[in-house]
Order: sequence, then structure tokens, then C-alpha cells
Amino acid sequence: MPHHSPLRLPAILELPLQRILDQIDNQRLPAELISSPAAIKVLACSRFISGYCQRSPTSFRQLLESGDLHREVSRDYYRSGLQTLLDPLKGANADDADLMRRLRQFRNREMVRIAWRDIAGLAGLEQTMEELSLLAEEMLDQTLNLLHDWLVDRFGRPENHAGIPQHMVIIAMGKLGAHELNFSSDIDLIFAFPEAGSTAGGTKSLENQEFFIRLGKQLIKAFNEVTADGFVFRVDMRLRPFGQSGALTLSFAAMEEYYVSHARDWERYAMIKANIAAGDKVAGAGLMRMLTPFVFRRYLDYGAYQAIREMKVMIDREVLRKGMENDIKLGAGGIREIEFIGQTFQLLRGGRVPALQARGILQVITTLHQMDILTGAIAEELKVAYCFLRNTEHRIQEIADQQTQALPTSDLDRARVSFGMGFENWDQFIRQLDQHRDNVAEQFALLLNTSDDDDGSKPGVDLAILWQSEMNTELALASLQQAGFVEPHEILQLINRFRDSHVLKNLSKQGQERLDRLMPLVLEEVAQITEPDQSRELSLHQKITLERVLTLIESVARRSVYLALLKEHPQALVRLVELCAASPWIAAYITRQPILLDELIDRETLFSPPQQAELKRLLTDQLMHLAADDLERQMDTLRHFRNSQILRVAAADITGHIPLAEVSNYLSAIAEEVLIAATELVWQEMVDRYGEPSYLEHDLAGRANFAIIAYGKLGGLELGYGSDLDVVFIHDSHGDQQVTNGKKQVDNSVFFNRLGQRLIHILTAMTPAGRTYEIDTRLRPSGMSGFLVSSLEAFTEYQQNKAWTWEHQALVRARPVAGDRALQDAFLKVRNAVLTRTRSETDLKQDVREMREKMREALVKHSSDMFDLKQGAGGMADIEFIVQYSVLRWASEHAELLEFTDNLRLLEILANLGLLKVEESNLLRDAYFAYRADGHRLALQELPAMVAATEYQAYRAGVEKIWKKLLVEN
Repeated sequence: MPHHSPLRLPAILELPLQRILDQIDNQRLPAELISSPAAIKVLACSRFISGYCQRSPTSFRQLLESGDLHREVSRDYYRSGLQTLLDPLKGANADDADLMRRLRQFRNREMVRIAWRDIAGLAGLEQTMEELSLLAEEMLDQTLNLLHDWLVDRFGRPENHAGIPQHMVIIAMGKLGAHELNFSSDIDLIFAFPEAGSTAGGTKSLENQEFFIRLGKQLIKAFNEVTADGFVFRVDMRLRPFGQSGALTLSFAAMEEYYVSHARDWERYAMIKANIAAGDKVAGAGLMRMLTPFVFRRYLDYGAYQAIREMKVMIDREVLRKGMENDIKLGAGGIREIEFIGQTFQLLRGGRVPALQARGILQVITTLHQMDILTGAIAEELKVAYCFLRNTEHRIQEIADQQTQALPTSDLDRARVSFGMGFENWDQFIRQLDQHRDNVAEQFALLLNTSDDDDGSKPGVDLAILWQSEMNTELALASLQQAGFVEPHEILQLINRFRDSHVLKNLSKQGQERLDRLMPLVLEEVAQITEPDQSRELSLHQKITLERVLTLIESVARRSVYLALLKEHPQALVRLVELCAASPWIAAYITRQPILLDELIDRETLFSPPQQAELKRLLTDQLMHLAADDLERQMDTLRHFRNSQILRVAAADITGHIPLAEVSNYLSAIAEEVLIAATELVWQEMVDRYGEPSYLEHDLAGRANFAIIAYGKLGGLELGYGSDLDVVFIHDSHGDQQVTNGKKQVDNSVFFNRLGQRLIHILTAMTPAGRTYEIDTRLRPSGMSGFLVSSLEAFTEYQQNKAWTWEHQALVRARPVAGDRALQDAFLKVRNAVLTRTRSETDLKQDVREMREKMREALVKHSSDMFDLKQGAGGMADIEFIVQYSVLRWASEHAELLEFTDNLRLLEILANLGLLKVEESNLLRDAYFAYRADGHRLALQELPAMVAATEYQAYRAGVEKIWKKLLVEN
């Protein structure tokens, strides 16, 4: 239990504290810093406060002498302090830098004051949260007003169509909305304005929405940007209508239309805590009244239970993915579960019980007790746990003003937290914390009953007994046959061999218990396989499927959280068996990356791979919260994203949820978004290190840019499941003084070469999450002997004067996929100029034929009874060469041939232009599509791209006939 009398300072904190006190003493700060037990505790527990003392001794002395450390404050305190600070900026000469400096210095002083009072025990939890929230609100309000006036000076006053002035409204969500802000919290905001219109009285008129978008961006910059003085608050706008893809601010009418027509259940949940934090509060109150019916339904909303369950499953999966089991907010029994308990009843009954529309969770729990929904003992247990968890959260964040809810791992920081919480040591503290979390988790499980057990049938008792070796062989075989296995002898051998494996014999007690609960479900599910109809084939299919599933389970058994996932979500197990039965490739893919198991929980998302715009949003959301220097997390995020999205494509493909024609498009889109994101990450890393690459041209400075050009299957939108990415890197540095502009300058050629190397490393390095893609850069000018990143000038000169015909063939499928848009456009001009060159028909035919023969000799898999789909005569490569020849032959006369890079659309254009007969084009397209479809199917079965020689004879003969007509006959 925590001590209320002064604790002895832990030995591990003595030396760090002494160093701090020595530095403070050297700055001649007041002696009470050394003598006061409260000061000793504060300085020992918070590097943030001790750092402020050392960096800003004058400001800290003023804080001490003001007496503010010993008084509670109200909104008026912040209002008057900020007005004094910001009044000088209301003139015409004020600038952003001065505003940002003043805001940060004010914020730092007040955060030190709040943290000091919190750690020293001078303020309780509710007072601390209230003061943090008031600070954020008042800083938002006054900064917004100042920036509004600055914009009005430039563009005039925003008015509605009747000439009534308009002002922004800032809705605070989450912790700020409930006045429960934590010490290092983001502030979740939504911006809105009352009515459409335009500005009047300025030098340039803007539509109101554009005016308020500019205002919002300036406000975010003023708060978010990290300067020498730090930041104010991190602003998160993802809860706005349509999320990241939505407009930064909307009119009230647009807001109402969105929440009535488009908003989802989790957005109802988020709006429970919504509150007007700044701006036009009178108009804001009207907006909140307008939105209240969306949040709180007038009837008892029992559908809220399922919505809450689904949201909790989403969070649980995110915890699993990010390894946040020790996160006191999101982990089991954490702050989020207490909030879920209260907010479930708010969604369920809030429309009929106005008292449940309160935003603060402690007040909601009290109301639930008064309504006899929670007993007094449970309500008290939850409130005590909430206060303990929130105080712990503050102690963690007050160490270094970092946004984290993870329990520290270093002994030093553990001592700071446990001492700050009033415990003699970490073990005492963690026992108390675990008790609170166990209490919360128990109540949460009772409330939501989050297990999916009711969704699936229960296995017979016989299978459970069989698995635990408590049944003789004769009964075991009978039980397996009764369950549905055609050849129970073979199945029993598999089970026994699996049970006796080294991995299973060394499981922890918890792991063994979880496996014992899961295995009867696995056996029952595999036994349900009923296709194919033939008995022997069905027996083999059941056996192979069980082998695949058991291999996966054995690989994850030591991480028993995955066993629990499959047990608690029977529908995920159903889908796992379905996919393992359908494809050894998918089974092996999940076995290598078992984190993908959580993708199986939601059937709707598993079998509905997202389009490219949604891919971009998903990947952006996953990367945006990672630290800029956390390369390991960035690489893992790229790999997990790629793996999960490819699994979704494969699952939808193998089960027929997407047409075969779309598979390559999906796979290509995934690769593009990974390349785009990786390029942005590496570019920022290189710029941080060396500055931006720059040059002079006609005495004008320019920034050099970078782009990735996709060739081959990615370029032609024909990516397969195991395809490498054929790419070429280019930059547009030219002119004079081609160097970076950072403190550590390097030549631009060095910058771009290192950028290319870094990009390849990030994508290809093997990590526990695998590698993202294999990257092949051999198609760059001069191949492996050429520069890794070519300048556009060098690329152009090479293509025009040195490239072989086969390199121009490769250019037919080349397209830009990542990097600077202007440079991508410049590449396309070069590509088009090269492809439209007039060529000798005779020489072109000979070059293409010779190159095809070399490929066939080197790559074809010779077999008298098998046909190589890719390299065999009349196969895919022949069709690709026909298309490439046709583009090089006729693009000088028909610019339409430059528009696309994929073979199917180019064949259609060739027919439309009359360069191929319609029946020829149709045959080539049908053959090419059939070959690709079979290639995808064989890849998912982990088989080579070979079919019986009797297959596709008509297609092969037709392709060879067209080949001879175009490339052999005169």
C-alpha cells in the first residue's frame, strides 16, 4: 500500500538528484529547493521539471516567488496571463516565430507548475486534469482569436450571405472534451464554422471555408511545430468528418449532414466527450444541441453493446499488433476499459437519462451507481482504479513530458514512478497496480462478454478427451470418424505426433491450458471439410489441411496470445481452416507472420481488400504516430502493412471475392503505396542529416528532387504474389553548386546515392516481420555498373544514344510510381520521346527476335509433357514481346500507344488503331489473361508456373502465328 508519511528516497535516485541539486545550487536558486521534502520528491521524479530549472533559472525563480506553486487556479488565471503575453502581438509587425516562442514559454511554465503540484501532492487528480484542460482551452481560444485577426487583416472579415460575421468553433474530443486531459496528451479537435459565405473588406476575398482552413492550419502549426522551446500541444484532427481525407473544417450544415448520413458507431462513441473548447461558444452550443440526437438516442439502444464490442476488438488487435500489453491505458484492465464500461451505458441509456450525458467518467460511474446499474462496491472499485491508473499515467509522463502510457522498463524510471506514487519499491507498486487492473478487467468481461463463443458450435466432449490423451485408440478412432474424418487413422497419427513435439512439451502452464481449449475446436473445424466429394481425395484434403494448421499452431504455441485469439474468436479459426485448406501459400504466409491472424477476425475486411486511396490512408495513419527517428518501428510498420494487405488480396482471390483480373491491380497498388511511404521516410531522414539537395541555374536556386520509376510487372500493373520490384531511381539535380544546404553538406550525387541505398535497405532488410520487397535495380542505365540513382540528364542521354533495343522494350512498361510529381512528369516526356522515335522495321524485328531467343534459351523450363506459361513458345513472354515490338514500331505514328503500360489495354488500343486485327487482339488478350490467372492460382498452391502440354494448345498456336506474321514474315 502507498505510504502517506514521507518516504525515504530510493538509493538509485540519490546520485541523479545530487547532480541536479549541484547544478541548481550553482545557479544560486533559492535554498528551499534543497531543504523541502516536496521539492526533493519532485526533482527526483521529474527530469522535465529539473531540466526546466536548469535551462530557465530566471523563469523558475519567478515561478517560486509568485506563490503559484501553492495555489489552485481558475480559467481567469490563464486568461489574464495569456492576454498580457499576447497583447503585444496584436500590432501589424507581429510574426509567427514570436507567437510560437511566447506560447511555448507560457506552456512550459504552467506545465512545470501543474506537474510540481501533482507530484508534491498539492493537487488531487481531478484538480490536475481540470487545470491541464483549462490551460489547453484558453491557449486555443486566445491563439485562435489572434490568428483570426491576422487573417482578417489580409483577407477581410468572413461573413455569411446576410453579412453577419462568422467565427470558427473548436470542438474538443476525448480527454480535453471531458476536462480529463493528461499531462502529455494530444488534443483531439474538430474545426467547424456556422455558415458559408466569403470574406469582405480585404485585398483578396476568400470563401469562408478556405479562410477557416487557413486559420486551422496556422493554429495547428502554432501548437504542433517543435522549436527550440518545444511545442504547445500535439493536435490530432483524425476524428473530424471523413478523417484524414476530409476537409479540415466544415460548415454546421455539412457537419449535421455527415453525422446523420455517414458517421459510424465509433464516431458516436467519440462524440460522447465532445465539448466546445474555443472560438464562438454561443454558436458552438447550438451545434452541440444539433448533434446530441446523433450521440444519445431517445430509445434504449441495445445495439450499443455490439458496437462497443467491435470497437474493443479493434483496440485489442491494435494492442496485440503494437505490443502494448503493459500499456496502462490500452492494455487489459486499463483506463480505456473503465471508459468503455461507463460509455456503454451512456450510449445505451443516455438519450433517456440526461445525467448520463456527463463527459467525466467519474461522474458517470457515480450516476450508474445511483441508478442501481452498478453496485456501490463495484462503482467504488472502478473509481479507485481509475484514479490510481490516471495518477500512474501522470507519473510516467511527468518524467520527461513524453506522450506514453507504457510502464517504464529501466530501473531508474521505475523508481521514479513507484516513489512518485508513494510506494517503497517497484514490486509494491506493481502488485497494487495489477490488483486494480484485474478488478477492472473482471468487470469489463462481465459487462461486455467479449468472447465469441456463442458464434460457433461447441465441439463434442469426445474430441476434448481425445486431445488430452484420455481415450484408448479404438474410442479415439471412433470419435474422429464420428466428427467427420474420412481416414481417422492418419488423423490420429498427426495428432499424436503433434502432441509429442518438442515445442508442445515445453509450453508454459498458461500456454498448455490455452492449447487444450483450442485443439478440440481445431479438430472439429477441419472435420467439417466436405470437398472434394471423392472419399480418398477428401481424406487427403483433410489430412493436408490439418498438417498446415498444426504447423502454424506449433510455430505460435510459445506466444500463447495467438492461441487465445483463435479460441476467443471462433470465426477467425473458421477462416484460418478455410484458407489453409485452399492454399498452402496462404498457410505458409500466415505461419511466417502469425501477427496476421488478427486479420482473420473481421470477415468483411479480410475478403474486401481496399482500393489505392484507402491503402494510402491506412498506411499514413499507421506511420504518422511513429517517432521520426524510430527506423525499426517504421520498417516493421511497412512490413506489417504489406503483409496484411497481401493476405487480404490472397484470401479474397482464393475464395472468389474479387475477380482474377483485379488481383494484380491490388498487388501493384500495395507496392506503390509502400514505395511512396518509404520514399517519404527516407527523404526526410536524409534531409534531416544533410539538408535539401540544391543547385543554381542562371543564378536561381532550385531544389533537386527524386523519383522512382517502376519497370517490369509493377510497371505493367501485373504484379504477382512473389514478384520482385524492378525499379529505376532518378533525380533532377543539374546546373551549378549541386550540394545540400544543411550543416553537413555533401554533393547531390552523394546524397541521392545514399538515399537510394537507404531506401533499398529499408525495403529489403530481413527483420522479424520479414522483408517488404526484393528490389531489382539492374534495369538502370548501364546496369549494375551504372550509378544507383541517375540524373534525368544522364538517363535521357543514355536512352537516346546508348540504350539497346531491349532497354527500349523495357521502357514500354515503365511508369513513375513515387517521388516528386514534376520529376515524374519530366520522366514521362523522356519516355515518350524515346518510344516515338522512328525505327527501321527490319532492324527492330531482328533485335526483338534475337532478344527473345536469348531469353528462351536462358529461362525456359524444358519439359516434353509440360508447358511453361511464362517462357514457353506461345506463352506470356511472346505476347509481351509482340506488344513491345508494336509500341516501338508504331508509337511514332500513334501517340495513343504511350498512354498505358499494361499489355491488355495496349492490345486493345492496337486493335482500335487497326494495327492488329480484332480477332488477333482478342486471342492475345484472352491467352494472356488465362496464363496470368493460372499463374496466380499456381502461386497460391506453391507450384511452378507450368501446366500440362495439352493445355492451351489453341492459344499457343494462335500466339505463334501472330508472332510469325509480325516478327518473321516480310
